[in-house]
Amino acid sequence: MIAILTLLVLAVVAAAGASLVRGRLVDDPDRTDAAVLRADALAAAVSVVLLASAALVAATTDPMSGAALVAVQIAAVIAAATTGSSAVRIVLALGGIPTRADNHDDEPDAPLRGGRVIGVLERTAVAVSLLLAWPAGLGIILAVKSLARFSELRAPHASEQFILGTFASVLWAASFAGVGWLAGM
Repeated sequence: MIAILTLLVLAVVAAAGASLVRGRLVDDPDRTDAAVLRADALAAAVSVVLLASAALVAATTDPMSGAALVAVQIAAVIAAATTGSSAVRIVLALGGIPTRADNHDDEPDAPLRGGRVIGVLERTAVAVSLLLAWPAGLGIILAVKSLARFSELRAPHASEQFILGTFASVLWAASFAGVGWLAGM
């Protein structure tokens, strides 16, 4: 249990550090988008390594139950919610969607403002839904998100940003939820 919790907490701490570094890079007018993307790629890679390590430990140790399992599952939800932003931005960049200014929250006419906060909420809801063995919750989460964003999806690149960001975010959350699920098997 301690090893899995440690890996998940390290993922959260690494994501927080990467967010601080990224914020400084974005605010520095001399830095290029490539520098910001390299920081995102490094943060995502570190998260993937920690996720894979936690999954390996969970899959190869005795099943947990009770408070230990709940602690690991809560840590998995927190890690899913807080570590996904870098990975989602890398997927968006690969899809040709601009990502430098944190979803352009400072640009009033940009499509899909507020995606960073929505992504955290989405990953939290997805991970909790999966860990509660309620896969129908995914349909509800995606339906609510789609209805809420429907009027904004006609803007240039908005539908691509919505689809790529949602898929990346949901897959990321499902991966971390998988660690919590494996810990109980």
